[in-house]
Amino acid sequence: MKNDHLSNIDFSSFDLPKELMQGIEDAGFIACTPIQEKTLPLTLQGQDVAGQAQTGTGKTAAFLIAVFNHLLKNPVDAERKPNQVRALILAPTRELAIQIHRDALKLGEHTGLRLGIAYGGTDYDVQRKQFTDGVDILIGTPGRIIDYFKQHVFDLRRAQAVVLDEADRMFDLGFIKDVRFLLRRCPPPEQRLGLLFSATMSFRVNELAYEHMNNPRQVQVESERVTAERVRQVLYHTANEDKIPLLLGIMNRIGASRSIVFVNTKRDAEKVWGYLESNGHKTAILSGDVPQKKRQSLLKQFQDGELAILVATDVAARGLHIPDVSHVFNYDMPQDAEDYVHRIGRTARLGADGDAISFACEKYVYSLPEIEAFIGHAIPVEQIDDAMLVKPRPPVRRPQSDFQPKHQPRSGKPGGNSRRSGSGRR
Repeated sequence: MKNDHLSNIDFSSFDLPKELMQGIEDAGFIACTPIQEKTLPLTLQGQDVAGQAQTGTGKTAAFLIAVFNHLLKNPVDAERKPNQVRALILAPTRELAIQIHRDALKLGEHTGLRLGIAYGGTDYDVQRKQFTDGVDILIGTPGRIIDYFKQHVFDLRRAQAVVLDEADRMFDLGFIKDVRFLLRRCPPPEQRLGLLFSATMSFRVNELAYEHMNNPRQVQVESERVTAERVRQVLYHTANEDKIPLLLGIMNRIGASRSIVFVNTKRDAEKVWGYLESNGHKTAILSGDVPQKKRQSLLKQFQDGELAILVATDVAARGLHIPDVSHVFNYDMPQDAEDYVHRIGRTARLGADGDAISFACEKYVYSLPEIEAFIGHAIPVEQIDDAMLVKPRPPVRRPQSDFQPKHQPRSGKPGGNSRRSGSGRR
């Protein structure tokens, strides 16, 4: 991996508490990425920031470092109760919340600040018990957090910092009312540090920033091209019935490892998984009907290299930091242009190279003009020859144990396992 994605500014040049600096060094961070270089001089001085940056640019570390610094340099009020959180970090999906929490554990290991996490789909009572001993920094999804808040498990009256990550995704997933509800329960914007990050700064995101932040400085970090500069993109125009043979042919040719295959529906995910498994490719599915613990286990196996291929719906398209993804396949062209950018952004992260291979089939080719208009260029087309098509063995069926039970019992708590409990699923 090249380091030309980094700036010439080292973290050691900032006036950071030694406890925080130790965590940064333990994480192996030396030089800032552009989003860190642009935001940290502002946020470390207490300035609110609304930042535009694609995923994989280092924005998570940018806001975590700012929050840790702010809490360490502004000691807690002696009248604060244990259930009054000092910082709130909201994410649209549980996978992103888990990733932020994991990064926070590493960066904040020496700070003594207590971290809590709350997201829907699992561990309702376990997560609730975190608040017994007190939580300094609460990370989670809006649905589960608002559930606990309405039960008076914690309150936000002493919040010194608020972070909203992937703000545009909050709108897409219908969480924005919950987000506004929580922000209005925090101290006024001028009494806290406010940070917002989004892949796109639409009118509605800007409106949210100026309504709930204290004169935020806008910071923008993006390449001249919407898509990652290091992603090699290629497009195949294919008949519906040739998609599986072509996918297998390319997989065999490249010796697929650390690849993500994106599909538009759970049914197609099962179909693609079945063919890949029966034709010698170790594969797993990441979709909305996979139980949360199973999903976390599959992601870990994929990240650790135990699984070569992940078949995913758009639940995995944003917010996940999966290092060294070599190939992204759009088995189905996404129906939303921004989803194309987020999908192929799973590869070529933080200075690495990667490949994005898309199939424009008879069913989904109609979204291609919108995608190419959005990214500002035509995707290079390659021709298909007969040698690329592999005759597949019949697919295997997916084990029933992989599915979320249709009539899963509720936790017995309001919103404990509802769709709006921060699941972030499609």
